[in-house]
Amino acid sequence: MLFCESDSQKKSLELYFGIHLERNLHSVEHISKGNNCLDAAKACNLDDTCKKYRSAYITPCTTSMSNDVCNRRKCHKALRQFFDKVPAKHSYGMLFCSCRDIACTERRRQTIVPVCSYEEREKPNCLSLQESCKTNYICRSRLADFFTNCQPESRSVSSCLKENYADCLLAYSGLIGTVMTPNYIDSSSLSVAPWCDCNNSGNDLEECLKFLNFFKDNTCLKNAIQAFGNGSDVTVWQPALPVQTTTATTTTAFRVKNKPLGPAGSENEIPTHVLPPCANLQCQGLTESGSNYSDMEILLYDVPGLGDNCQ
Repeated sequence: MLFCESDSQKKSLELYFGIHLERNLHSVEHISKGNNCLDAAKACNLDDTCKKYRSAYITPCTTSMSNDVCNRRKCHKALRQFFDKVPAKHSYGMLFCSCRDIACTERRRQTIVPVCSYEEREKPNCLSLQESCKTNYICRSRLADFFTNCQPESRSVSSCLKENYADCLLAYSGLIGTVMTPNYIDSSSLSVAPWCDCNNSGNDLEECLKFLNFFKDNTCLKNAIQAFGNGSDVTVWQPALPVQTTTATTTTAFRVKNKPLGPAGSENEIPTHVLPPCANLQCQGLTESGSNYSDMEILLYDVPGLGDNCQ
C-alpha cells in the first residue's frame, strides 16, 4: 500500500483549509473588487518559497529555444515543482482566483504560461493524448486521481461524489506539468480542458467526448474552483484520509467501457481499472519531445529576479 500525500502536500492542505476558514469570517460582499489574480501574484512575490518556485518555472517556460517557444520538458518539470512545493494558499490563489472582469480571468488563464506548457500548433485527439499519458508513470497516476477525486454527483450537496473540494483541486493541479496539462479554455468561463479535441475519433467519438466533457463540463470541479475563489462552502472542505492505492501488476487500462465509478446518476463518469501507485513530483521527469508553437505573446507577470533560478 502506498500513500499519495507527501509532507508538502499535507502542509499545503492545512494552509488550504486555513485560508478558507479565515475567509469565511467575512461575507462575500467583502471580496475585493480589484484584480484578485494580480493580488495573488503580488502575495506570491512576498512569500520566499512561492517567489522562488514561481521564478523557477517562469524562466524555462518563457525562454526561447531555436524554433520552439521554450523547453517544454523543463517548463513542465518546474510547474510540477511549483504546485508540489508552494503552499496552496499561494499556488491555488493564483490558479483559482475569483474574477469579475476579463483582465483578471486572462491573468488567471496565463498562470501556467500556456503558450509553452499547454498550447501546440495542432490539437491531438483526446483519446490519443490519454494513451500517451498512460505511458508515463506520473501522468497515469495523476489522471487516475483526477477521475476519482473530481467525480461529479448530481445528488450531493457539493456536486462531488466524494464531497471534498480540496481533494478535487489537489488532483486537478497535479495534472499541470504532464502531457495532460489542463487549463482554462477561454477568459469567459471556468471551463477547463487538456489541449486536445475529438476530431478523427471515428467509432470512438462518444467515448472521446465523454472524456473531454469530464474536464469541460465537470460541475464538481467548477464548484470547487468557485468555492476556493470566494471562500464559501467551507462545510465540504473536510480533509480526507490518505488515498491508498494498489500496485498494478499489468498495464493500467484507462478506457474501460460501461463500468461506472460511482452510483447510478453520477455525471460524466470516467471508468478506470485499479489505480496505479502514487508518483512523487520529484522522482521522474516527463519525456515529451519539443513541439512547434504559434507566435503568441507571453505574459511575464512582473516576476522579480527573473532568471536567478535558471538551471
